Amino acid sequence: MSDSFTLSFRPELALTTEGDRLTLQFASNSLTLHSPKPGLRTALEHLKHSALTASQLTALVVEADGVEDGLNFEIQLQKLINLGWICHSVLPLATAIAIAPNYHFVAAVFDEQQQPLTLSRFAFLRQENQQFVLESPLSKAKIILLEWRACALIAKLAQLDSSFTLLTLADSLIDAEIVRSFIQLLMATEMILLEPESEALAEWQFHNLLFHRQTRLNRLDDSRKLKIPRFEDSERSHFVKSPMSDRVISLEKPNLEALAKTDISLTQAIESRQSIREYDNQPITLNQLGEFLYRCARAKEVYTPEDDIMNIGECTKRPYPCGGALYELEIYPVINRCQGLNAGLYHYQPLSHTLHAIADWNPEVEALIFDAWKATEQEDVPQVLFIITARFGRLFWKYYAIGYGLILKHIGVLFQTFYLVATAMQLAPSAIGIGNSEQFCKVAALNEHEESSVGEFSLGSLKQTNDNLS
Repeated sequence: MSDSFTLSFRPELALTTEGDRLTLQFASNSLTLHSPKPGLRTALEHLKHSALTASQLTALVVEADGVEDGLNFEIQLQKLINLGWICHSVLPLATAIAIAPNYHFVAAVFDEQQQPLTLSRFAFLRQENQQFVLESPLSKAKIILLEWRACALIAKLAQLDSSFTLLTLADSLIDAEIVRSFIQLLMATEMILLEPESEALAEWQFHNLLFHRQTRLNRLDDSRKLKIPRFEDSERSHFVKSPMSDRVISLEKPNLEALAKTDISLTQAIESRQSIREYDNQPITLNQLGEFLYRCARAKEVYTPEDDIMNIGECTKRPYPCGGALYELEIYPVINRCQGLNAGLYHYQPLSHTLHAIADWNPEVEALIFDAWKATEQEDVPQVLFIITARFGRLFWKYYAIGYGLILKHIGVLFQTFYLVATAMQLAPSAIGIGNSEQFCKVAALNEHEESSVGEFSLGSLKQTNDNLS
């Protein structure tokens, strides 16, 4: 175990004594020692209240408890490191804190004369609790930069300059031995990579890998997990969004019992589903649009969960699944051509199964259709464009760490529902890969941080051929 670093318990870990018992508590995990020997007790108290190297801590145990206990302490210390309970520091510059389980901290050996010192392209700085934090989606640790010289060293390492050596990096900022330990800390936490990127890793862009890790990683430093979240802002994030205008269009409510007898089978719908961006000369009708939205997205039922310990209040059931039954997605049909409905921007109200007109046809609304047309290889101009938004506050209070990833999963299940229903109805559906959130929020008068578009989908009448005439 390297003596380049001082060790300490992570700040959130509590050490308590009660009689002869000593208890370590972090999050929902605890370790209780009954009648620990004096040297072990002293070493653990130093880990909580001061900063010593592994050798210094072991020496305390050996001096008071003996050599055998010292060897056992080193084994147990490594277990605490793997749990993520131990921080490694290079004072006065930085402290590395584990952010994930199964943490491995292995100090690297490097040739400071030959080995180029280059920061990983995945490493990034952010501000947290009035301190700079260095993180990377490749690392299971975050590094708290304790003073400005650490930030200056990171800035130097970010420059692709192979002439940097340890001595030129230290320059006049700080002692070279401290810089050497700092470099070893960056290597041990994979902020500096010792090997070239693999072909697989080279395919990842920074933001994609960061998003993947942030939505999959069970972070140890997520303090909000320590208590049950409660939904408190129900007025802003009601279970259904309030009507956006008093210009209301009632929609068709199909007979589901009759459809159950005449619809194609689920297997047929799945097997024949495809993206179609060519339409018939006769556009989709208002009745077809109403049936489609009813089958895909209406609020079927309003209920209050039993044992509502999170204070969620009323929830809805809808045809597609949603995490926590919170249903943060909203549907805004942009109508280009639809028999029985004027062109313009509308909002779908799933509880009343109505459309509410937001904007008549104008250049800004037309631009939304034009963007969708460009994104779909410029085939037929969409007859109906569904712009799907998320009311973030409806979801983030509970699923804060994985909220946006969950929204994208909800978009996926909603789009599959769109596809299958459109196939059953003999309509032409197509998901769209991109959209302009900023432009849409301007047209719909939305606060982009409160509600913003997260998906687009086009729909139209199926082009009649000899194969589908019936």
